[in-house]
Amino acid sequence: MPDAPVLASPLAVPMGDPAGIGPEILTRAWDMRDAEGLPAFFAIGDRRALAAVWNGPIETLDDPREALDVFPRALPLVQVDDPGVIEPGQPNLAGARCALDSLELGVGLARSLIASGLVTGPVSKSQLYQIGFTYPGQTEFVAERCGVAESRAVMMLAGPHLKAVPLTIHVPLADVPRLVTRELFLTRARVLARALTRDFGIARPRIAVAGLNPHAGEKATLGREEVEVIIPAIAELQAEGIDINGPHAADTMFHAAARSRYDAALCMYHDQALIPLKTLDFEDGVNITLGLPIIRTSPDHGTAFGIAGRGEASPRAMIAAIRMAGACAAQRQASNLTTADAA
Repeated sequence: MPDAPVLASPLAVPMGDPAGIGPEILTRAWDMRDAEGLPAFFAIGDRRALAAVWNGPIETLDDPREALDVFPRALPLVQVDDPGVIEPGQPNLAGARCALDSLELGVGLARSLIASGLVTGPVSKSQLYQIGFTYPGQTEFVAERCGVAESRAVMMLAGPHLKAVPLTIHVPLADVPRLVTRELFLTRARVLARALTRDFGIARPRIAVAGLNPHAGEKATLGREEVEVIIPAIAELQAEGIDINGPHAADTMFHAAARSRYDAALCMYHDQALIPLKTLDFEDGVNITLGLPIIRTSPDHGTAFGIAGRGEASPRAMIAAIRMAGACAAQRQASNLTTADAA
């Protein structure tokens, strides 16, 4: 395992819903920090939620910047206001308030550079909606707090074997064809190309585009979206100097030899991107939001209330999310990028 990157400031990790598995996977990540080469991070949330599932050392911070010194000996914690009674596996409004307060604080600390990046724990949107949360998810909330338009906050799923961006995300499949527009394609492809250089250090990233229809439309005999939208947009991006190609038949894009020819896949809809990612990197997949002035990653799974508190949750996705956030933050730090430069 490589050495942990040395960051100018620690990563902020809001624990997510404290009744879910967030506290478990966060504390187990700290336990495995040396073996996994993780950079310094601090938790944000409720001390009791951590202590309910773990008997390790916790130090509550007066100043998050103290986390760099505390991290080797204890899990640093920024305590939010007392949320009320929280029990593992028993979601309630107190837990939702804790999750939202933790997320809000984490974004602010990352924006102010007190934290090098943000790693968000899993939340329950149904619980958050009951306390007035109006965003589709954490991604849109973080983007709004960073002053970034929703269309420019691009979700990428990344693992050891694949990086994939879905052009459309949580929409019915029947709506996808009309939502695959030239404007959306160009915006997300440009954000992806820039982020691969800025956050992953790929000087000239290669992007492969999946077709919307079977066989990428079969020369418009199986659909016209490729010839009317996707191919013209690819040509425009190529004219700008972006190394992007396609559209390719999605059923032949994800075997090992095909993946060796690109750095990221731009897909047309949610499952087209996530099925291959989760097949290849199920336990190590990371959700990273591109196009933000801050680094933001998240484990690619939910709260798993049904197993919370049982010691069954795997920390691998949280470890991967912390590791990726640290690597991206180190890349920006090495390039002397500020939050303004990264926006």
